Amino acid sequence: MIHLDANASTAMLPEVWDAMAPWLRDCHANPSGAYASARAARDVIEKARSQVAAWIGAEPDEIIFTGGGTESVNTALHSLDQLVGPGAAVVSSIEHSAVLRCAEGLARPVKYAPVHPDGRLDLDRFAALLPGASMISVMAANNETGVIQPLQEVCAMARERGLPVHSDAVQAAGKSEIHVRRIGVDLLSLAAHKFHGPKGVGALYARRGIRFFPFLQGGSQENGRRGGTENTPGIVGMGAAAEAMRRRATEHSSLALMRDLFENTLLHELPGVTINGNPVHRLPNTSHLSFDGCEAVDLIQLLDAAGIECSAGSACMAGKIRPSHVQLAMGLDGARGRGSLRFSFSILNTPEEARIAAALVKREVERLRLALMRGTDPGIARSPCGLPVS
Repeated sequence: MIHLDANASTAMLPEVWDAMAPWLRDCHANPSGAYASARAARDVIEKARSQVAAWIGAEPDEIIFTGGGTESVNTALHSLDQLVGPGAAVVSSIEHSAVLRCAEGLARPVKYAPVHPDGRLDLDRFAALLPGASMISVMAANNETGVIQPLQEVCAMARERGLPVHSDAVQAAGKSEIHVRRIGVDLLSLAAHKFHGPKGVGALYARRGIRFFPFLQGGSQENGRRGGTENTPGIVGMGAAAEAMRRRATEHSSLALMRDLFENTLLHELPGVTINGNPVHRLPNTSHLSFDGCEAVDLIQLLDAAGIECSAGSACMAGKIRPSHVQLAMGLDGARGRGSLRFSFSILNTPEEARIAAALVKREVERLRLALMRGTDPGIARSPCGLPVS
């Protein structure tokens, strides 16, 4: 099986497994204890904090460990909601649902900043939303298309008006450089499993000096900023993954080479293939493609059977297959949106896998198109809402 869904999750690196193993097998102490084994647990948590901080250009005391990316997002937005004055929250229209659903639950109005058809934030229209705003959340890179957002420009606009900025960088981490000082962001969310760490652990960068209100109330863990006993093995794994990503930062170019090999093969050998999203400002690992005459839900099952794991942007809503909110924000028409797939590479993939994957995608798209042209059944079992039966 060739895994081309790294934007959903990545496999843990061997060094991450090795770092976590003692803390899963032998070392069970609560880091809040006063005895030697508890102090040892605290020490490895602080080491991981330093590793994550060094990777993103922060200081260790600016890193708060959480239970994952969604918790980091909720912590950031609820903290701002408690501490800023009246006014709207401005978020981009293509945010992950963790941001969108959380923003909708805040005790303030929400303004949605539109994007250009290439999926990049429209800065002019964004600026027009800032009068009367009190907080901002704009992602670093879109999880679906991989399009990188002009976050540095967003932060500069916000500074001129004294507005705090949060960024969901869950998808960008490990695939592009993140340096919080250069970006100028106030709060930034991460999730370990997106960059070859374990699931169930994340981090929130909170700029030194910014006011902060805890989302999870409880004990004094994380310097009083996140109650609850720390997930020592997970945090150790996140630190090891961050350190590995810092050492392997030059491999971003290898991701782009694999992605481009895959894309170029399909574009040259298969008619009716379109790249969605800005072709320059995007993550080096992500290829979001539309296939004319095909439904993504059909291709997902055919490719799964052929040995390719990828994702569709479509979802079952009110019994109908429709494009995602990201595709709709970009103005993709229904057929093009429904026929789109996301292929996302990781540093564990190889150029040979990219070649094989392109050949298999070509074969299955041609097979599906032929079946549709002949009016024959491609052999895909369906649920009532139209999605393939798992």
